[in-house]
Amino acid sequence: MDLVIRGARVVDGTGGPSYTADVGVHEGRIAEIGRIRSGGRHTVDAHGLALAPGFVDMHAHSDLALLRDPDHSAKAAQGVTLEVLGQDGLSYAPVDDRTLAQVRAAITGWNGAGEDIEFGWRDVGGYLDRLDRTGIAVNAAYLVPQGTVRAYAIGWDDRPATPAELDRMRTLVAEGLAQGAVGLSSGLTYTPGMYASGAELTELCRVVAAYGGYYCPHHRSYGRGALDAYAEMVELSREAGCALHLAHATMNFAENEGRAGALLALLDDALAAGADITLDSYPYTPGCTTLVALLPSWAGEGGPQAVLARLRDDAEAERIRYALEVTGADGCHGVPVDWATIEISGTADPALGAYVGTRLRDWDTARRLLVEDRLGPTVLQHVGHEENVRAIMRHRVHTGGSDGILQGAKPHPRAYGTFPHYLGRYVRELGVLSLEECVAHLSGRPAARLRLPDRGLVRTGRHADLVLFDPDTVAAGSTYENPRALPAGIPHVLIGGRFVMRDGKRTDALAGRSVRRTPYRGR
Repeated sequence: MDLVIRGARVVDGTGGPSYTADVGVHEGRIAEIGRIRSGGRHTVDAHGLALAPGFVDMHAHSDLALLRDPDHSAKAAQGVTLEVLGQDGLSYAPVDDRTLAQVRAAITGWNGAGEDIEFGWRDVGGYLDRLDRTGIAVNAAYLVPQGTVRAYAIGWDDRPATPAELDRMRTLVAEGLAQGAVGLSSGLTYTPGMYASGAELTELCRVVAAYGGYYCPHHRSYGRGALDAYAEMVELSREAGCALHLAHATMNFAENEGRAGALLALLDDALAAGADITLDSYPYTPGCTTLVALLPSWAGEGGPQAVLARLRDDAEAERIRYALEVTGADGCHGVPVDWATIEISGTADPALGAYVGTRLRDWDTARRLLVEDRLGPTVLQHVGHEENVRAIMRHRVHTGGSDGILQGAKPHPRAYGTFPHYLGRYVRELGVLSLEECVAHLSGRPAARLRLPDRGLVRTGRHADLVLFDPDTVAAGSTYENPRALPAGIPHVLIGGRFVMRDGKRTDALAGRSVRRTPYRGR
């Protein structure tokens, strides 16, 4: 036996009662559970600690961070052993040279400009191969990003796809799934993905269904019209016969205060009718996005350089302001923007760091910052409601996702704190979930959504992706004032039986690998 963990409180990821046992690990897998009389080459005394399957971050924005930062304590220290990348319809594969340059500019606020990254890949398989060659801190799965696919096949034009373009998009999605992606993502308040009609999305989801993947939309509104936007995704998935996973599912803005029950009733009706639906959320009220994402969709037509040109033009900038402040831009979920709710969390140019931590006062300030930082600013949007957050996390199809943007001088604390915040705040302090329920939400249930039969539970034969934490002290260290502080109460994290955190400190292990649900052989 390589490792014996003695006397742990096993919280196995099923949601069932916890129990005390020893757990033996051999050659990267769980070899034995019970009373283990023999010793191992290494031993951990786990009395007083809970042993759980490693946590799965169902909504991560670490697409470049995993390549840039071998330490990656932001996630490893939380007990995250698997992240799902390619979110919100925009990421770095599949691309050609033109599309790659556009995407890099469009999501600088999420991942940085990537000037420190050598982009040697162009397809999904190549990106996953690169993760494996580089060596990464935690495991990673990938969703084919629909907005990137549309940019590749059509460009950044707001128009229907031609039959030939739709065929090209189907092919790109199929190739990505065949090369290892677990599904398809969309960002339907981000350009160019938001230009797709429901019929276009349905056709792509038929391809996803044929490969046994799932569709993960950031749907068209989390504000005005949120319920209609959720209903559109439920109907689309039904029509396509495709599993559905709702990204960072919540109900925001004043229009939706106290309305989580209406969303959950919609989902319950669909589930009762046989739909395959899950969702993820983060345990905080503010959202986080890029400042440019709030602009109306027509302002994004033509791509990032066209956006900058419109912002520099006084007449076009006035049109944008009117849409934001008066009519409610679709990028801002149909709700007229309240600048007092928008806090700058990061800029691409460090010279503009004085903006970080400030609330935007007006459109003139926002416009100037967008131009000077070349669309780089990220923002916290203080528009959520605690009662909605709690109601949604209780639902039986809920999973955990950080939506963690690691860029910026003052990122959202969810990037470094989501999983211990669930365990410390919402389990121990508030009792919203039991410990066993919460661990199932963070491990077993997301592994089932990803259809990974050898992960997500403490069972013999499963990958030894494990986290040991103290239920009495586990807590997020990250705050809005100090967002990169690491959590407390998580001394040990293992991936494939190797310690990535030991005694609360990051080891030098790069134990992560790409997790490809479909067969693929690298070139």
